[in-house]
Formats: sequence, structure tokens, C-alpha cells
Amino acid sequence: SCIREKGRTRQVLLFIPILYFSAVYGQASYSIPEEMAKGSLVGNIAQDLGLDVKRLRLGNARVYSGDSREYIELNRERGVLLIKEKIDREALCADTTPCAVHFQIVLENPMEFYSVSVDITDINDNAPTFEKNEIKFIISESAVVGAKFDLERAVDLDVGLNSLQKYVLQPSDNFLLKLHNQADGAKNVEMVLQKPLDREINEKISLALTAVDGGEPQMSGAMQILITVLDVNDNAPVFTQPIYKGSVAENAAKGTIVTTVSASDADSKLNGKVTYSITNTLDDVRHMFEVNEDSGEVSLTGQLDYEKKRNFHINLRAMDNGGLTDSCKVVVDVVDINDNEPVIKIMSKSAIISESANTNTVVTIINIQDPDAGENGKVQCFINDNTPFVLKSTSNNFYITDNVLDRESIPEYNITITVSDQGSPPLTSRKQINVKVSDVNDNPPEFHQSEYSKTLPENNSPGFSVFTLSARDADSGQNARVSYFLEEKEVNGAAVSSLVSVNSESGVIHAVKLLDLEQIKSFEFNVTARDAGSPPLSSVATVRLIVQDLNDNPPQVLYPIQTGGSLVAEMVPRSADVGYLVTKVVAVDVDSGQNAWLSYKLQKATDRALFEVGLQNGEIRTIRGVTDKDAVKQRLTVIVEDNGQPSRSATVIVNVAVADSFPEVLSEFTDYTQDKEYNDNLTFYLVLALAVVSFLFITCLLVIISVKIYRWRHKGAFFKSGGNLPVIPYYPPLYADVGTGTLKQAFSYEVYGTTDSRKSDFNCSQPFISIVQRSYFDAATFFNLFFNLMCYCFCLSFVKTTTLKLLSFILLLNLLTTEL
Repeated sequence: SCIREKGRTRQVLLFIPILYFSAVYGQASYSIPEEMAKGSLVGNIAQDLGLDVKRLRLGNARVYSGDSREYIELNRERGVLLIKEKIDREALCADTTPCAVHFQIVLENPMEFYSVSVDITDINDNAPTFEKNEIKFIISESAVVGAKFDLERAVDLDVGLNSLQKYVLQPSDNFLLKLHNQADGAKNVEMVLQKPLDREINEKISLALTAVDGGEPQMSGAMQILITVLDVNDNAPVFTQPIYKGSVAENAAKGTIVTTVSASDADSKLNGKVTYSITNTLDDVRHMFEVNEDSGEVSLTGQLDYEKKRNFHINLRAMDNGGLTDSCKVVVDVVDINDNEPVIKIMSKSAIISESANTNTVVTIINIQDPDAGENGKVQCFINDNTPFVLKSTSNNFYITDNVLDRESIPEYNITITVSDQGSPPLTSRKQINVKVSDVNDNPPEFHQSEYSKTLPENNSPGFSVFTLSARDADSGQNARVSYFLEEKEVNGAAVSSLVSVNSESGVIHAVKLLDLEQIKSFEFNVTARDAGSPPLSSVATVRLIVQDLNDNPPQVLYPIQTGGSLVAEMVPRSADVGYLVTKVVAVDVDSGQNAWLSYKLQKATDRALFEVGLQNGEIRTIRGVTDKDAVKQRLTVIVEDNGQPSRSATVIVNVAVADSFPEVLSEFTDYTQDKEYNDNLTFYLVLALAVVSFLFITCLLVIISVKIYRWRHKGAFFKSGGNLPVIPYYPPLYADVGTGTLKQAFSYEVYGTTDSRKSDFNCSQPFISIVQRSYFDAATFFNLFFNLMCYCFCLSFVKTTTLKLLSFILLLNLLTTEL
């Protein structure tokens, strides 16, 4: 809290932390005469305060005088104080001395203020004046020597030597002047009879009273005194005391009696009747007070204001009918009441403050005024709680300082300054100051969570929006502008940027390419959120993407193996009981989860009443006993479905033979192979085999003929030339070189149908004579080769499965190559 004494003006400074600031205080004093012309030089304030003129300009230096009238102005360019308005010392201070003008010089950036006092000296610009041009007295001729006659005082508004110095009375034959000093420093003027009057000699007397001041040049004022000499009144009224005192509250109503004066006259009858009157002249006493001329009661007639005038001096005169008088003074003190609220005014303020500002930093300078006196003028200052500001005072000044500011917690403060005086009842005034906190980059972006786990469907389209990352920055402006960046790393040997991307502005994560669960199930990467502050701040979030499986793969049947020419896969004896395990369909699905849950159903069957398929395990079992009436050939179509949405399926055909022996199965399935599909395939393979064999036979025949012709010609040319021929070795026609690894003369082939048939579908043994290396070939050899090939083609027609057909065909080609 802060308390000030009566009538003083207080300067209040409001502080808040800035990076650096120091309030500077100083004082300068000047003395100038009144009535100086506008623009006259008062003093060089910059030089006297030790300030640079540039500091005055940059600091926006200005004069602050509160509610007072501004008589002095500051020239910031020259650093001097000039007269802004002509000063009349009498109007400004009346008779108060010394007379001074007080104001402050306030600077900003940083805030500084200096107190300046300018004393106003008096010049002799006012002559002494009387209220009346003449005054009349009726004096009895019996007036004794020494009789006093109170005269009206002259008033000179100047002070010091320029004020009223003396009175001169002319002529001075019967009277002389006598001055009496009063308690307030004024002088009462009395005219004293020094020579008895003689009405018979001079009935009318005219005197001139002149008031002279001490200025250069001297100035004066005059009043004429007219005296009428009466006969025989030798006793003057006498007041009971020379000074009366009274007091009245400033809010007293008109008519309030302040005090009562009393004067007595020893004369009787009309000569002893006393009347009272106020003799004040040029001041405002007569407008504020009056005296009852008969009773001597002094009462209030005007409205008092303690803040304007605190006491009055009333000059009273008591006069009898003979013209004899006496005078006294009534001193009235005005009692102050608490009728003025404290006034809060802003001298200078910083509207915006950085949140990084230091403590004890000035933010606002305020001025508090309470014109009341005593306890009524003592004030206490408060600010609202729960703010980082406090009031701090030095001398008559108040400051507001702070602790620590955080814009993210509170972006602005409304500081309420409350000032209350100590009157009864106390008066209070309030003023609100708004201070905004500017932002610094002291908060990094923050993700809602440090780790994210999201799923995205496989087979997504490139550019698919996975989800949006969002980071919040508690700062504002550029400090809160967040950008997102993907941290590079490898995932399964590939850069993570080849899989996903992140939009730097919106934080949307996109899939760069199609993802396949069967290749990558999940991966992690880091995303950095960075603000645009200086320096920038950042934070990192880890994102785990889980590829969600789609039902994009149908089941794959591993067993039984499906080929175009498959025959019997399994055989069921006729003695099989109920629940006999025929075979098991084995399938897999490369999808995951419920998309890989497989179920097995019997779609078609030769006899549905004989077999069933396990829904979950794919086992094919008999559901009743096998009878002789059941067909040997049973064809089952099993469908394998996954649990996806929509589901995918695969179909497998299982051939089952109901028989006790393999020959029975062979005879049945031989007829079975005569169906149209098999005949078409067989015809194709036979035609292909015959075409290839015929082409090779014709090619070999042409080659042999060409060799024969070539050798025949070469031999004829040799005999014609008579040259020596080399020895041509001779080999027997059926020579076989067993030791060199060529084919034996006789060999057998055994061909099997299915791997699970447990018996051979077909046995074929055929002796072959290897073609022996010869130096020449004959036609019988080629016809023998062609005959053997036809036999193999005929045997090939009995092979039932496509795989064995191809194997047999490869053996035939190998045979052909060996024979050649």
C-alpha cells in the first residue's frame, strides 16, 4: 500500500519485466519572472539533466503536468524548455510565496522521468488600489486627541518589494497615519486624531490617502477621506477581543453561523449604539460571509471548498452613531471533508510485453491525486490478486513489477488498480490496464501421443491417405506454424520414403505404393514436427503401420495334385466300414486371419450317400458301409472356401475306386479312359508323335542318301586318280559295345499311374537291338527302326495319365536318338 500526505500529487509507475530497463530519476530547478512572452527560453533541460538531445527525440520526451495547466513546453529538437503560455504570478499563486510551477519530463524506451520546478518571480505590474474612491467619517468635535479612525486598506497583488510599502495622508494638520501589524502579516491603517477638531473653524475636512508600493518604478493608488465634524461624541466602541476565531465544514449550508463578535460603547442612547460591518475590500470574503449589523453574528453566505481555499480573514468594524469605530479580525478555518475520490491517471504505459522479459521491469507509470487533506488525502493502492504483478513504491512514486510471464497460460492481463483513501467513509476509485504478452518460441510442437498404431488395407491404391498426424504448438504466429518431416530409414531393405510420405503442411500420411500383406505385414517410421520459430523446436512421433489383410488370394490345393489326365487317386475296399478314411484334401491360403480360415464342402459326388467331407479338416470318409451295388468309379468334387468377405474358393476333383483288387480297377478305368475328353487328348498326342517320328525318319533318310551319293562320287574320283586309299575298318553288322555304356540289347520299362495306387497300371517289356556304330547304313536298319517306333506309339496308347504319356514320349525320343 501507499500513503501520501495532504494535498500532494503522487506519481505511480506500473512496472512489468522487459529485457533491460532502469528508471532514472532527477530534478532540475529554474527561476523566471512572470509575464514572459510566449516562446521565451526557460532553460536548457537536456544540458542540466545530462541528457542527449537524441535521447529526447527517440524517447518521445514530453511534459506531464497532471491536471495543472501547462505553462511550459519542451522543445525536443533543441532540448530546451520554452514558455508555452504567459504566466501571471498573481493569478497562479495569489499572495503565496514562493510561487512555482511543478511538472515532470517523461521519456520512454526505457522509461525515465525527471521532476522540474520553475520558480515564478514577481514583477511590479500591479498598483495598490482601494475598493472605494472615497470614504466618509462623521467625527464629533469632542473627539479627543488620539482618537482612532480605521481606514480601508489598499490591496497590491504583487509580493515582496513590489507590494504595498507605505501610506501617505495629506494634509496632515489634524490627523496622522498609524499602521498596525496583523497576525497574517497584513497591516491595518488607522487615522489618529492629533489635534482637536473645531467644528466652528472647519466643519468639513477633505484628506487624500495614498498607498505606495516599493517597485521600480513606484506605483500608487489614492482614496479621498471626507470628514464631517459633529458635536460631542467622546466614546468610541471597543471590541471585546482583537481576534476572533471560528471554523466551518466545507459542506456547511448557507446561513451557518461561524462566530459572534461584540463591541461596547460607553456612550448612551444614540451615541452608544454600535453597528457592525465587514471592511474587506478586494478579496472574496464578502461573497462568502456576512455580519448582522445589530447582533454581530458572522454567518456563511457562499459555498466553501477546502481544496480551493482553506481559511478566511474577515475584517470587522464597530461604529457608533457618533462615527467612532473599532476594528477586529475574525479568522475562519475551513474544515475538510472527504468529498474527493482519488484520481488515477496514466502517465506512460507499455501495452505489449514479451513473455521472456526480466523481472522488475517498468510497464506503466501512473499518477494518483487526492486533493483532500489529512486522513482524507491518505491513500492505499492495491492491484487484483492472481496476477504476476505487484506494486512497488519509491518516494511518492508507485511501480508495478512482475514475476514470470507465460503467454501460453495467460495471453493478456487486465490489471485493476484500486486506490482508496482513509476518510470516513473512505472513497475508492479504480482503473483497469490491459497488458498483452507477446510470444517467444519456448514451446515445441507436441503430438497427442508419442506412438501411433494405424492399419491400412493391403492392395491400396498409390496415394492412399492412411491417417493424419497432428501436433499442437502452444506458441502463436510463426512460432506455432508446424511442418512435418519423414525421417528416412530402411524397411525390409527399402527406404521408408518408397512406402509412405507425409504432407509437410497438413501432416497427412499417404501410401506411396501398393502394399501386400504377403510381402510386408507391418513397419515403423518416425515423423518429426518442427515449428517455424527461431530457433525452431521439434518433437518426434513413432508411427506403426499394420497392413490389414484383404481376401485377395484363393485357397491352393496341395493334395491331391490335380493334372489334366488324372485317373484314380484313392481306392476304397468294399469291406470298408462307416467312417473309413478315404483320403484328405490338403489346402492352404496365403492370406491371414479369418481370410485364411478354410472350410471344405462336398459339392458334387457320384453317390452323395456314400461319402462326406470334414468341414474343417478336409477328410473324406465313408458315411455308410460299402455294398456290392456301389459303382466302382466314384468321382467327388470338393470345394474349398475361405472365410473372407467376399469369400474365395478352389475346387478339387477326387477319383475314388471302390474295389478289392487292382485288375478290377484297371478294367473299369480302361473303359473310363475311352470318354471323349481322353480320346481327344490321346489323338492329339498320337498325331504329334507320328508327325515328329515321320519328320525325323525322312530327315535321316535324306541325310543317308546324301552321304551315299557323296561317298560314291568320292570313290569314283579316287579310282580315277589312282591314288592310295586309307584302310577302312570293318565292323560286324550286329556289333554291340557293352563296355562303353551304350544301350543293352534287351531292356524293360515299367510305368506306373498314380503314386498311391499301390499297383502298376501297365507293364511293357520289349527287346531292342542296339544300333551298332557302322561306317554305312542299309535300308533294313531304317525299316527296323520305323517298325520299333510304331510299336512304342501303340504301347503309348495304353498309358492313362498325362505325366506318364510325356515320360514315355521322352523315352521314345531318347531311343530314336540312340538308334541314329
